[in-house]
Amino acid sequence: MRIRILLVGLVLATLLLGCEKPSPERPPAPPAPVTVVVAAKKTVPVQIRTIGSVKPLASVAVRPRVGGELMEVLFKEGEDVKKGQKLFVIDPRPFEAAVKLAEANRGKSQAVLKGAETDLTRLQKGGGGISASEIDAARTALASAQAVVGIDEAAVASARLQLSFTTINSILDGRVGELLLDRGNLVDANAATALVVVNQISPIEATFALPEPLLPAVGAARGNAPLKVEAYLRDSKTPILGVLSFVDNAVNSGSGTILLKAEFPNADRKLWPGQFVDVVLTIRERTDSVVVPAAAVQAGQKGSFVFVVTPDRKAELRPVTVEFEVGNEAVIATGLSGGETVVIEGQLRLVAGAAVSVKPAAEAGK
Repeated sequence: MRIRILLVGLVLATLLLGCEKPSPERPPAPPAPVTVVVAAKKTVPVQIRTIGSVKPLASVAVRPRVGGELMEVLFKEGEDVKKGQKLFVIDPRPFEAAVKLAEANRGKSQAVLKGAETDLTRLQKGGGGISASEIDAARTALASAQAVVGIDEAAVASARLQLSFTTINSILDGRVGELLLDRGNLVDANAATALVVVNQISPIEATFALPEPLLPAVGAARGNAPLKVEAYLRDSKTPILGVLSFVDNAVNSGSGTILLKAEFPNADRKLWPGQFVDVVLTIRERTDSVVVPAAAVQAGQKGSFVFVVTPDRKAELRPVTVEFEVGNEAVIATGLSGGETVVIEGQLRLVAGAAVSVKPAAEAGK
């Protein structure tokens, strides 16, 4: 009886299992939407990027060359001035008096000289009654008078020069800074404190340093033509164009870098002394370079890679080597040969072999 019951239970269990419906198969995952571009081949600039400091092309601290009361200030702080423009006037009256005194002394000496010339002429016409010693004495007096006149001429020139120093002019085109001494103050000749500083900012320069190993490449490129330099203000993508103007003649042994300077016309005054800028130095052009947007390159445990879309709309993981970046583009040394369709958006949804739904980058904003 017990065996019969077990057989019946086994039959019933088999029947129940046979009646269960099979579980439905999972539907395939939909294609992952991605944005793509085609890897291009083109000529790209080989560039060096660093940080630079903007400095005036010339800077002059204006100091008085004579002492006296500062009578006039003929500019406004922060305005542009031209070369030769009058900036300050120091009280000229003591120097005008000195000129008049020197001229008076010169006139007196000239009168003495004229008398010496007359005496010598009279003695030479006097006939046999004039001794040679008298003529020699007259000639000596004449030479002495001529020397005194020369001294007085120099004194007049010196006094006039000192008078000219009472007017202080700008020696360059530039922009004046803060006035450091107000009108009415007494100034000393060649004082340690300047009256004002004039900076030449059109053109202007940026200084920057490069590591010593880059010097040969810069030197080789510089021999062909002026090297293009771009300066970027912080938070700006608009380049300010200039040229490399100076490479120092020695490497700094402490830092292992060499100083360079670039000159910019700066007609629009975008660059200002004291600013820090991003500097991009172009040393040559690289032809037939495979280029993709930098957004296409991903970082993995085994290095950089991109996702390439195959003709059957599958994602292929392709290891790549990035040689350098230019702007928002990456120059690929190995891994791509140009013409491949690479993913630039949507990589987080992808694995190797995943189906993709392709949207070209040109349509991404529609």
